[in-house]
Amino acid sequence: MRIVDIKVKPLNLKLTSPFITAAGPLNEVKNVYVEIHTDNLLIGIGESAFEPRVTGETQESIMSAINNYIKPVIIGEDPRDIERVEEKISKAIYGNESAKAGVDIALFDILGKYYNVPLYKLLGGYKNSFETDITISLNEPEKMVNDAKEAVKKGFKILKIKVGVDPNKDFQRVKMIRENIGTDIKIRLDANQGWNIKEALSLMKKLEKYDIELLEQPVINWNIEGLKYLRNCLSLPIVADESVFNVHDALNIIRLNAADMINIKLMKCGGIYNAIKINKIAEAAGIECMIGCMIESKISVTAASHFAAAFKNITKADLDSPLFFESDFIPDGIAYDLGMIHMPITPGLGISERI
Repeated sequence: MRIVDIKVKPLNLKLTSPFITAAGPLNEVKNVYVEIHTDNLLIGIGESAFEPRVTGETQESIMSAINNYIKPVIIGEDPRDIERVEEKISKAIYGNESAKAGVDIALFDILGKYYNVPLYKLLGGYKNSFETDITISLNEPEKMVNDAKEAVKKGFKILKIKVGVDPNKDFQRVKMIRENIGTDIKIRLDANQGWNIKEALSLMKKLEKYDIELLEQPVINWNIEGLKYLRNCLSLPIVADESVFNVHDALNIIRLNAADMINIKLMKCGGIYNAIKINKIAEAAGIECMIGCMIESKISVTAASHFAAAFKNITKADLDSPLFFESDFIPDGIAYDLGMIHMPITPGLGISERI
């Protein structure tokens, strides 16, 4: 079996409302759809999603990276030789991890189809369903309370609250949400690098009584010592997200004991192949991992779900982004039900619809 072609095209999606984090608002989504064609007629599909303020990529740069750098080096390769093909992808161009992730996902889709099993079973098959949180976008406290109450009505039992712009308002956001949803719902906080150390320490001390499950990326990504300091000062788990893109970042976090958990995103690390490496290194160090996403369609979130379902060390999930679009253009793939994600039973990603 040989790769004979790679096709990419824009994947433009409409959000039901702006998605706001400490990094700013996201008003539109312009991802990239990827297809890998083989000489035995198997076709793998993937998706590259990006956030310019995180990955430094754009829709145009992703399509260029795949067409001009990645495609030429893997045409003619056997996708079953995954180690060899992934090495070629890695060396084809520096960075551009979201571009690489889209190709990687399509490769793994082909592997699952070739071996006629759902991808998560091929990778490890640890579970066939798991719980995800749902994100409450950064907004005025009253709006976030209403959004949180609506999420709970829909059956979600874990809320990921976006904070990180104004510590005083952040306190009000968390306080009001907890008071309105009761004590049975878990609350996670994600500051998206928005605080300094003093702000994070002061605010989290005040929020201790509101039963926060974890705190994700409270300080700027390069401040590993700051993460470590907060981890030593606070009783709740500290999660490294933007501080970990690759295996070397993960090793550095582990070496410095700077976080209790690592949030893996396929678009940060270049896809499933590298995500597996990060997870295994973390597991060997006794650190659990979370699986997260950018604002991605069901294509790449289904891929992330296969990765999450395959391994026992992936203990938390933030894979809600397909729920933020105006329409679900993928009829199969993963299924959402009251905060649970259920895996497809068909081979590969389990997505039959090509676009």
